[in-house]
Amino acid sequence: MDAEVVLQEEDMEGSWTLLSWLASFVMVFGGALPYVPQYQEIQKSSNTEGFSTRVCLVLLIANILRIFFWIGKQFELTLLLQSVVMILTMFAMLHLCCTVQNANRVSTKQHRLSDLNLHYFWKWSAFEDYLLFCFGFTVVCAVITLLLLDSVVFVETLGSLAVMFEAMLGVPQLLQNFHNRSTKGMSVKMVLLWTAGDVFKTTYFVMNESPAQFWVCGSVQILIDAAILLQVLFYSQDTRAKLG
Repeated sequence: MDAEVVLQEEDMEGSWTLLSWLASFVMVFGGALPYVPQYQEIQKSSNTEGFSTRVCLVLLIANILRIFFWIGKQFELTLLLQSVVMILTMFAMLHLCCTVQNANRVSTKQHRLSDLNLHYFWKWSAFEDYLLFCFGFTVVCAVITLLLLDSVVFVETLGSLAVMFEAMLGVPQLLQNFHNRSTKGMSVKMVLLWTAGDVFKTTYFVMNESPAQFWVCGSVQILIDAAILLQVLFYSQDTRAKLG
């Protein structure tokens, strides 16, 4: 009887380990999944108007900060890997957007980071400028982190900044939709996957007792996702009314 109990406990432990690995895999790569339909949408339409590239800005800053937060407070390795995957995904999105915009550009005038024109901040013509900006931001963060790594207040502030930026992920898209008075060109699948992912990761944070900053961030993101989905409903009704 004791042997059977031991076998059952081992089976349960094995199943729990498998589920844990599966959850970690989803956490690492699941965040990038929503951008697949948006990437395909931009490729298909050769138009970037419906997607806000400032989403990429927010996520790049958030995940670079999160990497330095991990250096100061080593939480789950899964979340560190998630940040690396997300940064690569955002660069892929920016590269596509730059390629499409340059192909559609009528004017030959280009806007570069070296122009130091705030009006065109994050509206640069060359993908290399986005890489250069992120490299510069990373170097500045590295220097400050090395100087203040022993400060608990600094490390916690870094974590709070990282999750605050991540919590604002959907805001640029929300504002873009409001400005366009339309959600055309924005992948609804992307937002639905955002919502599903945010619900999943918030649950993951709570169950794994991650730093409080993470589950607070996830909760805020769910609310913003819901607002964008309401925009989809509102603007589609508005469009139908105009057509009718």
